[in-house]
Amino acid sequence: MIKDERRIKIKNKNSTQEWLPFDKILENGIIVRKNSYIKIIKIIPINYDLKSNLEKEAILNSYKLFLKTCDFNIQIVIQSKKENLSKQFLNLKKIIQKEENKKIKEISEKYVNFIKNKNEENKSSLKNFYIIIKYNFENTKEIDDIKLTENIASNYLKECYFKIKDSLSRCGNIIYDINQKKYTEKILLSFFDSKYSEI
Repeated sequence: MIKDERRIKIKNKNSTQEWLPFDKILENGIIVRKNSYIKIIKIIPINYDLKSNLEKEAILNSYKLFLKTCDFNIQIVIQSKKENLSKQFLNLKKIIQKEENKKIKEISEKYVNFIKNKNEENKSSLKNFYIIIKYNFENTKEIDDIKLTENIASNYLKECYFKIKDSLSRCGNIIYDINQKKYTEKILLSFFDSKYSEI
């Protein structure tokens, strides 16, 4: 009876591959999920509040153009993680201790304490911004050649990426093409494991 129970438990366990919401990651960083091909693009944001009124207007016009140009489905994902700045504070204290000028040392210590208190109050967070684009094959049975399917999907996603890059660059954003398997894996791991940072 004990042996039979063990066998039942093993049969009910799912593998990690079955649990994850995708089938595989291609060498070019594209995620394959059933009849979908998914690409991740990383966006470095701008501080809109620090811009002048003229710059703000130009950014908004560029963003409108981005929305008009991107005639395909996109998903904007914001990943927010609480940041632990204790190491940075320790490093700053070491630098301050070496300072010979008493006035500078005193001002620096006050500033570090001020930042430390602000961080404890607001719990600083690190934010990563991504745009997800997807290509669906509706009639997968009609396409027997997997390589051909991958090439069509890859070309389509690359074209979408260039449209996004061209439009958002005008807003002042820096756009990173996640075009390697290892980088896609790092980003996905950062979502699945809260302690892991993709940076």
